[in-house]
Amino acid sequence: METAVENDNFFIFYKPKDIVSGDFYWALAHKPKTKENELFYICTADCTGHGVPGALMSMLGISHLNESIIEKGLAEPHEILNNVRKGIIESLDSEGNNEENKDGMDCVLCSFDFKTNKLEFAAANNPLWIFRNGEMIEYKPDKMPVGKYQRDASSFTLQAVDLQKGDIVYTFTDGFADQFGGDKGKKLKYKPFQQILMDIANLPMKNQHEKLDKLFEKWKGNLEQVDDVLVIGIKI
Repeated sequence: METAVENDNFFIFYKPKDIVSGDFYWALAHKPKTKENELFYICTADCTGHGVPGALMSMLGISHLNESIIEKGLAEPHEILNNVRKGIIESLDSEGNNEENKDGMDCVLCSFDFKTNKLEFAAANNPLWIFRNGEMIEYKPDKMPVGKYQRDASSFTLQAVDLQKGDIVYTFTDGFADQFGGDKGKKLKYKPFQQILMDIANLPMKNQHEKLDKLFEKWKGNLEQVDDVLVIGIKI
């Protein structure tokens, strides 16, 4: 079941594999005490699994995002992800899960200050792309999930970008790039997925959403959808 969300400044292409999903998007406008302006937070996340198990992990992730910002007053994306990771690990351990439990999520958490056109973000396993002047700029993630991991004592990295008018910030999960299809029934992969976004980036955001849906269905053909799909575009 696809969910269509778009206006002149953004789109959310959300296509769960099942009725409920392990991919989720979460957004919050909030004025932290330590910041001069109101910030717009948006998280694009892919939890372990899909269907009901993935949806339960999504609820856990959303709960800890809200707690980190609203209750604990954290403002920086890397600090928020550090706290969400701590909360997820403690929640799973309290339910009697063993040390080998690898449940968690890959995500990009963005913080936009639209008054200064400043973007701060932290990325767990999934990159962030910015389309600017006909080119796609890639910002690489930390190679660790928001969950139990051998480096789960290490902090996520805070990355900052001065945005320009006309930039489009793209965040996504792996569902689109990992979909099997085409003439040979193989994975699409990230380079062709990036080219798709570059080819449609000059279209209005609503049309980008429509194009992504058509291109995904054309690529998939008669094959089964293998994972939840989530792509978000925000135009400055």
